[in-house]
Amino acid sequence: MLKYFILFFVISVASFGQQLKRKGTYFVYWGYNRSVYPGSDIRFKGPGYDFTLANVAASDAPTPFDGFETYFNPSLFSIPQFNFHGGYFLKDNLSISLGWDHMKYVVNDFQTTHITGTISGQVSSPAIPVNPAYVGNFSNAAIVINPSDFVDYEHTDGFNYAAIELDHYKPLWRAKAGKMQLDWVNGFGLGVVVPRSDVRLFSVGQNNFWNLAGAGASVRTGLRLNLSRLLFFQTDLKGGYTNLWDVHTTGRSVDNASQSIWFGEFTGALGFTIGKAK
Repeated sequence: MLKYFILFFVISVASFGQQLKRKGTYFVYWGYNRSVYPGSDIRFKGPGYDFTLANVAASDAPTPFDGFETYFNPSLFSIPQFNFHGGYFLKDNLSISLGWDHMKYVVNDFQTTHITGTISGQVSSPAIPVNPAYVGNFSNAAIVINPSDFVDYEHTDGFNYAAIELDHYKPLWRAKAGKMQLDWVNGFGLGVVVPRSDVRLFSVGQNNFWNLAGAGASVRTGLRLNLSRLLFFQTDLKGGYTNLWDVHTTGRSVDNASQSIWFGEFTGALGFTIGKAK
């Protein structure tokens, strides 16, 4: 057994640094993700109110794996938290791509946070009557996020991050024969956030339509296993910062929210290389 391990190690070292010929080829991949979010301040603003909830905790909302029911159903496979990217190799070890990361962001109900700002007895236009328990001027006061009559807030039809990414590939191992190669992939991206926000504010709101709500930047590191010249499997860890300055809330133009969201994301994807290397 030891001699086979030594042989594998020698082949790996001998192959280290070799690179697949990929310049001029295209690639696409599709996969799924899990995401995490640190606490975020959310500001709500409109007629009769202007308040900020501090360090609000939120989670993702993965769809339970059910095989062909959702994940492999062509009409439903976009419901889970997915990633879709397409790109082009500028060099054998450098690619540029356009990607759509469909994450989900859900504020945890009934958590205790702190509120600063003002809420009147009637808010928005047309007027929405407010539970007297929420009326007043607040300065870092403790408050419970009750979804039934205060705030229900999520980006579950998409905390969508659409970005242009530049990635560098470092070969870690290549099979002596064939096209199998393991690459270490590192890159960064710049993009926009196009959420579909489902929000209720003082019991009034809706599942809003997609809108350009903000912008962001990200970095990532991961591994790409090229199974053949055409097929590869990729897994990534990505971290990013987004600034959302126009989140739709009640569905009325006079009401909106804003927040900054840091995110961490783990993805796994299956992809294909298209074309012939130059």
